Amino acid sequence: MEEAIVLYPSPPIGHLISMVELGKLLLTQKPSLSIHILITSVPYDSGSTAPYIANVAATIPSIKFHHLPTVTLPSTKTTNFEELTFEVLRLSNPHVREQLLSISKNYTIHGLVVDFFCCAALNVAKELIIPGYHFSTSGAGILAVFHYFPTIHNTTTKSLKDLKSLLHIPGVPPIPSSDMPIPVLHRDDKSYENFLDSSRSFPESAGIVVNTFESLEARAVKTLSEGLCVPNNRTPPIYCIGPLIATEGPKDDAGTRNGTTLECLTWLDSQPVGSVVFLCFGSLGLFSKEQLREIAFGLERSGHRFLWVVRNPPSDNKSVALSAHPNIDLDSLLPEGFLDRTKERGLVLKSWAPQVAVLNHPSVGGFVSHCGWNSVLEAVCAGVPLVAWPLYAEQRINRILLVEEMKLALPMNESDNGFVSSAEVEERVLGLMESEEGKLIRERTIAMKIAAQAALNEGGSSRVALSQLVESWKH
Repeated sequence: MEEAIVLYPSPPIGHLISMVELGKLLLTQKPSLSIHILITSVPYDSGSTAPYIANVAATIPSIKFHHLPTVTLPSTKTTNFEELTFEVLRLSNPHVREQLLSISKNYTIHGLVVDFFCCAALNVAKELIIPGYHFSTSGAGILAVFHYFPTIHNTTTKSLKDLKSLLHIPGVPPIPSSDMPIPVLHRDDKSYENFLDSSRSFPESAGIVVNTFESLEARAVKTLSEGLCVPNNRTPPIYCIGPLIATEGPKDDAGTRNGTTLECLTWLDSQPVGSVVFLCFGSLGLFSKEQLREIAFGLERSGHRFLWVVRNPPSDNKSVALSAHPNIDLDSLLPEGFLDRTKERGLVLKSWAPQVAVLNHPSVGGFVSHCGWNSVLEAVCAGVPLVAWPLYAEQRINRILLVEEMKLALPMNESDNGFVSSAEVEERVLGLMESEEGKLIRERTIAMKIAAQAALNEGGSSRVALSQLVESWKH
């Protein structure tokens, strides 16, 4: 029978893209492999995945997608993003079981690979005697934090929001308890319990595949590999196979996106080398109208060239997009006259930009980012230094790692209520583009770009780890 690996990503588009890239990577090591990807649907906007899935399925016959039946949520369902995701995936377990049994009729399944939200499916894999693997779509630093999370839980009875102290976690800099992801701040929340359960499942897996490379996160990787983040050193093998970068993202509307791509790359072609600051905040990140205006004033006063992706503000002041938003009226969102005053040195795009292409354009000299891990890796691989402006999920920890551990970013500092002033935006843009510290960060980022390529080359650490992962299936 043919050999297969089953990949099970959580629904948001960033997680799906990472998992597809993992599938592509596995095929480079073992072209005879059949990759099966399980797709769930969720009651919120997870990014338009259908065109992307159709494109991958049409161009890579070895990757097959299986759409699981839609589950019915209890009538008491929450609108909390994380809780919804965990609940949908937990209720999908019977469908995962059916799909694995169906695939196993024609294939030898070497493993089920899940991401953090899908850990409940590892019980199904165990029942069917299929090795279960974790795929960390974040880096080794975040992995260390969540390996250690059960220990934090066991050593305090307080909620992290009330702890008001530094968390000393092996392998990473001290983390203020308030910088932990929102779902784990409240001990009594259902999300806290879900994250704790997922964290406890790490030591039980057959291996952990991480989208990072050793030289980017050397201390965290070493600490994890030595088992220092869990009791009794029970860490399974760690496979750092990154950086995995999606060269082509999803296409909601190919015509619109091709037009946007042409517009922004043509504009960049006319700008001096390394002169443009790129601002983009991921597929889910949103700002209030007031915050957008502060960003605009800060950019204008900085005097620097910029390419800025603007999305509509949320209707309920959340920083995560859970539903699609209508067309964007830039004139009503941005300060009066801003677009006219900055038209010679700035370009504002609606909703989307071809991020990888933009970051790799010679005119781009800095990146103001939400610190999503995919975006971090894309910046590193392009050799573009960052200003770290976290919005949700584990991004506040990523800011600490980028600023204090990797030293590839300047921090964007917000007030207690999360608001960032125009003066802070101006100062950070100037710091990145003009200061001595900015110059050092740029030099380190370019060195890390070279290290990333070396990791992926023949004999590099990530190529060796990938080979070891595939080799482990023989046993």
